[in-house]
Amino acid sequence: MGHSDRVLIIAEAGVNHNGKLDIAMKLAESAKNCGADIVKFQTFNVNKLVSKHAQMAEYQKQNIHLGDTQADMLNKLALTKDDFIQLSVYCKSIGIGFLSTPFDIDSVKFLNGILDLWKIPSGEITNYPYLVELAKTGKDVILSTGMSTLDEVREAWDVLHENGVGAVTLLHCTTEYPAPYNEVNLKAMKTLQETFQCPVGYSDHTKGIEVPIAAVAMGATIIEKHFTLDRTMEGPDHKASLEPYELKSMVDSIRNIESAMGTGKKRPSDSEIKNAIVVRKSIVASRSIKSGEIFKEDNLATKRPGTGISPMRWDEVIGLKADRDYLEDELIEI
Repeated sequence: MGHSDRVLIIAEAGVNHNGKLDIAMKLAESAKNCGADIVKFQTFNVNKLVSKHAQMAEYQKQNIHLGDTQADMLNKLALTKDDFIQLSVYCKSIGIGFLSTPFDIDSVKFLNGILDLWKIPSGEITNYPYLVELAKTGKDVILSTGMSTLDEVREAWDVLHENGVGAVTLLHCTTEYPAPYNEVNLKAMKTLQETFQCPVGYSDHTKGIEVPIAAVAMGATIIEKHFTLDRTMEGPDHKASLEPYELKSMVDSIRNIESAMGTGKKRPSDSEIKNAIVVRKSIVASRSIKSGEIFKEDNLATKRPGTGISPMRWDEVIGLKADRDYLEDELIEI
């Protein structure tokens, strides 16, 4: 996947376009203006994704006023294949990466012609035929691991690699909208990294921006976050999404954090070197000292600036003879 030190930020538009191409394009433009690297949508064939009996999740029921099945809801939120082709072209024209998560094998086959990278949602991690179909393309994969045990992640990992997948990045995730802070378990991201020896990231569903920023400080190479043009819009995901000004704040904060991460080598920075002279101390005369007088604790002190002998050489200086006269506060020389 060619990760660099720069965190890949995915603005998850999802279905927050409410089934309208013009809103999807506005979401793409907003994500670009906020500094995201990729804007991501969701591609699905409703009849292939859910049965007519599948019910909505509780968070969906609270945020939408359509029917009482998932199919009722999803039929209102689906874009056409032509919409996605236009959307991918539009994203390229404005300079932001286009990505869409397929939720069924038909969508995998369709998107294979316009995507260079796959994003597998948490709900498909146990979908063996889907994983096989996607892996056979040989493309790189970002795999969300919400709702999963470590063994389930390992099973999906093995299926993908047995079927020719490219590089895999694992995203830790808590699949609840919004996700309670006390259920985030951010340390599990490090467990994934240590277990699978691969790049890791974090797909965030909390209300704020603190957790994804913390994830970057912990080594996340990818951050994914839902966003919307307006949280008051009707739809299943709007209320758990960031508005554009919040997305921009998150992006700016992540860029600051990745800049602050550094190399890990402990050494003074360029700006610190000039300050060390000012704030560190040197060995100086605490009173007038005559030539030939012995340097002792009662005639020496440590004071700023740090341009003379370091106080760490105190024991080396004690007991020596002064080879000239010193005035109070004058730097000692040996």
